[in-house]
Amino acid sequence: MASSTDARWGRAAEIPARRLLVVLAAVAFWGWLLAQWVNDWLLSRLGIGPGAGEQPLEREPVDAAADRLVASAEIAGPFAGILEFFGSVVGVVAVTVDVAPALAAGAWLTIVLTVVSILLGLAIAVPLTVVRVYGGPFRWLALGYIELIRGTPLLAQLFVLYFGLPLAVWLHGVEAIGTGPVPDQAFLIAIVGFTINSSAYQAEYIRGAVESVDPGQLTAARSIGLSRLAGIRYVVLPQTFRYAIPAWTNELVYLIKYSSLAAFITVPELYFRASRIASRTFEYTAIYANLAVVYIALVLTATALMSRLETRVAIPGLGQAEGRQQGKTNGRE
Repeated sequence: MASSTDARWGRAAEIPARRLLVVLAAVAFWGWLLAQWVNDWLLSRLGIGPGAGEQPLEREPVDAAADRLVASAEIAGPFAGILEFFGSVVGVVAVTVDVAPALAAGAWLTIVLTVVSILLGLAIAVPLTVVRVYGGPFRWLALGYIELIRGTPLLAQLFVLYFGLPLAVWLHGVEAIGTGPVPDQAFLIAIVGFTINSSAYQAEYIRGAVESVDPGQLTAARSIGLSRLAGIRYVVLPQTFRYAIPAWTNELVYLIKYSSLAAFITVPELYFRASRIASRTFEYTAIYANLAVVYIALVLTATALMSRLETRVAIPGLGQAEGRQQGKTNGRE
């Protein structure tokens, strides 16, 4: 009895500690990003702080500490391996201090590219799905668009938009492009490419969710006087969006990672900046380790936000996550 009580207390104590650790990591990551962005966009223009693209910490003391740890390993006997390991870790921290401003600037472009593309893609995907499912003969047009986009690589689509079409030349001629807060033509073309690509994938995710809704509900909506379009708008789509959230989360995660392809058309996002620094300093392992940490933090944040959205909009017994859990609980009761 005592052992089972201890086990329950152990589990109860473990969960808050784990959540506390996750919260502290999230606060540290987003606190760093926000502090760097505020420094670059506001404080540097006011003449406060180290300046845009700079950080208040110096790399040299951390490098010196790493060198001392590695040097002391030579006389540490059996603890030499441990000291060398910690020396390597401190060396990675020194690189982190050096590349943090560049990664923060690249992370901003990655976030903007991902969020704008997935929202614009959703705006295209919804009517595309409606045509795909309810469009009669026009459904083949929607299917052709979806299969064309899904059947070709995203990188090839970006190259066609950037190098094959006169879009870049036309945007380059617009004076406002690339001045002040307006991004340059490469970034805008990347948004166009990611939006087109994401719209095709989101359309298929939403189509699967539409087909999960009982067709009788649309018939019932027509029986109370709603038009076919109104029935889709007010009865089918609200349920569809709830069903589609898990797949939509996957699309968001994919876009965060695939945004690195924008580097091939010279968009200075996260991967572009890290790869340029690595090719100049040859500190590939440390820099790409930092890059991986930033991508993982962005993906985990996106997943947590979508999970929270899924729980918030769920309907007991109908929606996802929380709704299913409540439905099970009610069933047991």
